Formats: sequence, structure tokens, C-alpha cells
Amino acid sequence: MRHITTNNTPTPTIRGIADHSWQARGMCRNLPPKVIDRLFFPAARARAAIGEAKSICGQCPVKKACFDYALDNEIRQGIWGGLTEAERRPWHRKVNKRLDYSRVKAAFQGRDIHLSDAEREAVTRHAYVRGWSPERLAFTLRLDLDWARDLMRNAAHAVADRDRYWDQGDETAVADDETVEDEDVVSPVQVPRQVQTHSLIAALRKAA
Repeated sequence: MRHITTNNTPTPTIRGIADHSWQARGMCRNLPPKVIDRLFFPAARARAAIGEAKSICGQCPVKKACFDYALDNEIRQGIWGGLTEAERRPWHRKVNKRLDYSRVKAAFQGRDIHLSDAEREAVTRHAYVRGWSPERLAFTLRLDLDWARDLMRNAAHAVADRDRYWDQGDETAVADDETVEDEDVVSPVQVPRQVQTHSLIAALRKAA
């Protein structure tokens, strides 16, 4: 537990999976259930109800938290975060490809985040490079220990393949502390070189 008790980094602002405290500040909080059903779960062509719901969402201080909650929990019905079902559909389709380093950092700081597949891979690769044990990864990601061992094994193979490829004179290879341009550099072995900055790397190392 030493790595947990000695971590004095500030608490991340991203909310954990079980944190519903944001709902108390929603503009729709005290509306009658019948009004909520009519406005936020309207019929497909109820334009007036949809417009009124969006007007309420537009003034809501927790609109982003509401939107993230719908994505993280696969809620496809209704209006959440000011977006209708149809407007959220593209976001739902690509949610497992989302790679938000603020969420990765929050996971390292102990927050129970609903990570996408890409974010989980980023956490696992960084944990492997930092020499984490499978037990520590299992605790951080709330995984079964055998699953954590499999993830660490896959990360080891991926990093080994990536380094072997770069050692062959690939001009796109860069050191860990160098800044990468906004475009991802992907090797033939499909181990992406994600966008990195000095401040991001320093923050991840401190969190780890």
C-alpha cells in the first residue's frame, strides 16, 4: 500500500464511476417525474419538448458530467448533456477508442474511472514500463489478477516488438521525453506512439 499512502498529488477532477454527486446540481433535479419523462425522453418528433429540454441543458452547470455519464454507462435513450439519442450515437460508436490522458492520469491517481479500451491499454503499457506488478495493475484497474497478468504479458510483447522495430533505424522513433506531433505514429506492429508532452509525461510519472 506504500505507493497509495505516499501519493500526495491533488485529487483529480474527473468523477469516479460511483460518484453521482453531480446529479444534485442538475437543472432538471427538482422537476416532476412526468415533466422529466415528457422533456428528456420525448417522442421522436416532439420538437417543442426537445427544444425545451435543450434550453434547460444549455444552462446546466453539470452538462458535461451528464454527457459523460451517458457515455460511460451506455445510456442511449433520452436527452443527456443536451444531446438527443441521434446526436449521441456517433459518440457511443467511438467511445472505446477514446484516449483522454486526463482520464489515464486520474486512473493512476486512484480514481475509479470507466476507461475505454484505448485508455486501458495506455495505462497498462505505462504500468509495464514503470515496472508495476500485476497485483498493482489489478488493484488500479479493478481487474481479476489473472486478467491483469494477461494484460501485462501483452504489454511486454507489444513494447518488445515496438522497440525491435524502432531499433532497425525507423526515422519516426523518438525518445520518451521528446514531444510528438499531434498525428499518431503507428508502427507496422500496431503499437501506437501516442501524443506526448513534457508536462504529460512528468504528470504520469508522478502519478505512477
